[in-house]
Amino acid sequence: MPRVLRIINRLNLGGPTYNAANLTKYLDPEFETLLVSGMRDDTEESSEHITEELGIKPLFIKEMYRELHPLKDLKAYWKIRRIIDKFKPDIVHTHAAKAGTVGRLAAVHAKVPVIVHTFHGHVFHSYFGSLKTRVFLEIERYLAKKSTAIVSLSEIQKRELIDEFEITTDDKIHIIPLGFDLSKFTKNIAEKRKAFRTEWNIADDEIAIGIVGRLVPIKNHDQFLWAIKKAHETSNKKIRAFIIGDGEERKRLETMCQALGLSHTSKRNERAIVTFTSWIKDIDVSNAGMDIIAQTSLNEGTPVSLIEAQASGKPIVSTNVGGIANIVQDGKTALLSASRDVNSFSENLLRLVEDDELRKQLSGNGVTFVMENYSHLRLAKDMSNLYRSLLD
Repeated sequence: MPRVLRIINRLNLGGPTYNAANLTKYLDPEFETLLVSGMRDDTEESSEHITEELGIKPLFIKEMYRELHPLKDLKAYWKIRRIIDKFKPDIVHTHAAKAGTVGRLAAVHAKVPVIVHTFHGHVFHSYFGSLKTRVFLEIERYLAKKSTAIVSLSEIQKRELIDEFEITTDDKIHIIPLGFDLSKFTKNIAEKRKAFRTEWNIADDEIAIGIVGRLVPIKNHDQFLWAIKKAHETSNKKIRAFIIGDGEERKRLETMCQALGLSHTSKRNERAIVTFTSWIKDIDVSNAGMDIIAQTSLNEGTPVSLIEAQASGKPIVSTNVGGIANIVQDGKTALLSASRDVNSFSENLLRLVEDDELRKQLSGNGVTFVMENYSHLRLAKDMSNLYRSLLD
């Protein structure tokens, strides 16, 4: 049985964790997999419940964090080298930037036969200054040459990596979209909707608009708040906005609400235009309670929140960045606008708020689309085929 050492940055809520966990679970017994993880930031919600529910016990490297730290990174490298020496994998598969750097270097120096890396996103724009971005580009180009294969989550992402950033060549990149067990998002929706709206004091005639993700600059929640302000001032409908997540931008966004004249709260029993819920573990429940799901990111890989939104039968309003156009259908399951185009995004949100029939139409299209294209079983089959071809 071939052995796979799977290395991920950290177990925070998001697509990379689901991807790594599902591959670890559903490639068994064809492949024996050891999942290794770095440590999440204190501002991030843990997703260890995902691995626990699947019966997976990851091996944690306490020195491996998302941020650059030469001394800790070196210690993480040597720990991975020792894990490789003991586990003797046929394949090392890394997920996301830090794990991809440290893990692939260790695998190259240990002469692992097959080295695979998945880009879940990238930091080549909107994150850092030009000099730092250039350094990261050169590192990724070097590591790509040492990799047996690169996995992209979408055609758009693949073209970015090849044409825009010149990371690698066409023959080395394989497109394997994310895959999830989405069944819970389609079950007991009416009960979940009632429970969430009761808990957060949402009236039946109020339209609940949710945005899910870390409260960090790259997610661009400012645009979301501007759009909420316009919808609140323009529409006759009653709207409530729910910011689901937490992070370094929390206090600044609360201050921004005050500056925009948007009442805000974090208490379940208080009514306000904007509610900061912090992290919610049962996203299937919160999605059921929503009427619209939003995304305003400046840069994305394949945001799992939009796949889950469609599985929940919710219409989407989003910026068109990264691989988003590959995981939604513009005009059929979502309304998309260019990055930083606040006016277009606001108009799309207002259109969904005002048009009950459009919301219903987009909701129905989403469920079928994601169930056909983003199954965890399809993911496992695609990755198995890739592994077998690389080993051969």
